[in-house]
This record gives sequence, C-alpha cells and structure tokens, in this order.
Amino acid sequence: MAKTKGTQQRRVIGNISLSLDGRVNGPGGDYDMGWIARHAVTDAPRDLMVRMTETATTVLLGRKNYEGFGGFWPTVAKDESADPRDRAFAQWLDSAEKIAFSSTLKDAPWGNSRIADGDPGRVTKELRDQDGGDIVVLASKSVITALLQAGELDRLTITLCPEVAGGGDRLFEDGIPASSWSLTDMTTTESGAMCLVYDRIRDEQ
Repeated sequence: MAKTKGTQQRRVIGNISLSLDGRVNGPGGDYDMGWIARHAVTDAPRDLMVRMTETATTVLLGRKNYEGFGGFWPTVAKDESADPRDRAFAQWLDSAEKIAFSSTLKDAPWGNSRIADGDPGRVTKELRDQDGGDIVVLASKSVITALLQAGELDRLTITLCPEVAGGGDRLFEDGIPASSWSLTDMTTTESGAMCLVYDRIRDEQ
C-alpha cells in the first residue's frame, strides 16, 4: 500500500480497548487491565488485528507499550502452539516499522524500531508524506489523545468491553477538539464485547 504521487495520504488508525465507563485501565493504574483479557482473546478482536496487518506498515507506541509489547510479542511470533492469528500478528509486528514516543528511552532494541522524542502530531504528519501503508497506534492512550488533539486520526477501532472499571484513565478527556465520526463496522464477540470501527468525517476541502 505504498503512497505514490497524486494518491491519498496514508491513513492513521487508533486501536484501543475501553470499558463501559470509558476507561483504558482500572483504578489500580497503568497495569490494572485484567478486565480486558477475556475479551481480547475472542475471535472478533483477533480477526480485526489480522485484518489491520494487511494494510498497515508502521506502528506508533508510547514508551510503556513499546517495552511491554517488546517483551511479549516476539516470543509469540516463535511459538508454534500459539493461536495462528496471534502468531501472524506477532510476526507482522516484528517486521513492521515501530516508532516509540519517549523522552526517557535511550535504546530501541526491538528490530525495525526507533525512538521519537517529539510531538506525535508532528511526527505523524511527516509520516503521512512518506511511502508506506496505514499507520497504526496500538493501545497507547497518550499517542491516540495527542493525535485527536492534532486532528491526525482517521479511524478509531474500539473494543468496548462490558465491564465498569470504576476508575482509571479515560481516553476522551475534556478539551479534545470536537469531531464527527461514522460507524463503518461492528462485530459482537462471544464474551459480549463489541468491536467498533469509526471513520473520521472530514469537511471536503
């Protein structure tokens, strides 16, 4: 899905799981996410992630997810007993271009990755004008929020879990600019979660 002269810019996609009360984690902090697990391993989220790999070539991550994903997914890529969809996603993630937004990381040991110590909106604007496929933010609330602020997000894929976290960080905080979105796909999982795909409605220029 390389961009050539005269074609549309690369699409930017944010992918994240939310609770019914709009949380990305629970009151215990960043790693209070156990309520997500049983929904994440159902068919619909797994199928959605595999479909995403068919068009995406670049992954954007915050520091915590870069370190956490880097410690988990490379082992899945080599695990012959893993679910084939998980393994396919892991192998794609290993080979994709990965950009970690951090002001503290000094090294990027995961293959095909680099550190960006800058504004995600500016970096994403630069990426849009380069050759490549879709640009995906994987579960990094800080990056997705920054792109919403900058108007640089074209699609949101949300796994809405039937759980009330009762506290924790919200994705949609006050102050994010108003925007309109269209529901373009919806799948209900066997666990009762919903995989929702929203595309940004932009005014014609």
